[in-house]
Amino acid sequence: MHTTRAVLTVILACAVTPALSQTPPVIGLITKTETNPFFVKMREGATEAARAKGARLMTAAGRFDGDNASQVTAIENMVAAGAKAILITPSETKAIVPAIRKARAAGVMVIALDAPTEPQDATDALFATDNFKAGLLIGQYAKAAMAGKPATIATLDLAPGITVGKLRHDGFLRRFGIKEGDPGIVCSADTQGDQAKGQTAMENCLQRAPDINVVYTINEPAAAGAHRALRAAGRDRGVVLVSVDGGCAGVRNVKAGVIAATSQQYPLKMASLGVEAAVEYAKSGKKASGTIDTGVTLITDKPMKAVDSKDTTFGMDGCWGK
Repeated sequence: MHTTRAVLTVILACAVTPALSQTPPVIGLITKTETNPFFVKMREGATEAARAKGARLMTAAGRFDGDNASQVTAIENMVAAGAKAILITPSETKAIVPAIRKARAAGVMVIALDAPTEPQDATDALFATDNFKAGLLIGQYAKAAMAGKPATIATLDLAPGITVGKLRHDGFLRRFGIKEGDPGIVCSADTQGDQAKGQTAMENCLQRAPDINVVYTINEPAAAGAHRALRAAGRDRGVVLVSVDGGCAGVRNVKAGVIAATSQQYPLKMASLGVEAAVEYAKSGKKASGTIDTGVTLITDKPMKAVDSKDTTFGMDGCWGK
């Protein structure tokens, strides 16, 4: 598929009943990819909410994380199809802004899910985890787990230009008590949140600094890749590995000791609240505004004093991507 074509699906979320004579409102959902379990769960939540609210849901996704062209095409297709509101997880938080502004100028309400655009007010509202707080939580945990020992840190990040990655990274550094450029950070690499790229990045970091003892990862697939590299090097038992997402596979890895702690977020809640706001706008013209924090919880089976957390039993109850 060419990059200028979006993967577009139309779901008739609710049949029109005799008591509902008006045309169901059309709502769009655009995610980064169709395969990441986070976005699969988001689409499931939006579909269920749209069905319950009597809306017609259109869905689209990029071919890969960072596929801005497909997201732009999806916005254009949804506006042309009469969507009253569009929910989007922006792949390129700056590059998508012109397409969003064009849609809003046409009267479409646009809500960002999971990550803010740059600038944030390019959308009407944001329904998301506080990703900076997610970073703060794992930074606080890693700092406590080190118990005063000198830290040699690797950061396995997302990619340039994506707000969610920067927020998590900056939050981790802030609560760990260091700044960008600190000599304790011996390696940083982009992984695009991919397990294979996470493994390669960790292998490269270990070649540069074999004594790494703290690893920050942008998400749990990257963490799984990092752990595979650490295990191959015989270093998996001497490293504090922390992450963000709270998917079921990630929580299982916390339980297994692969990941020390992760910050759990809730994509189904983001999607369902977004659909509710979209239907409200379609029916009454009332727009959502500001930021709706959908929550974040630190998950670990090795709690630290003064670090608020829940165990993996709690994490499995709230996880996604089973």
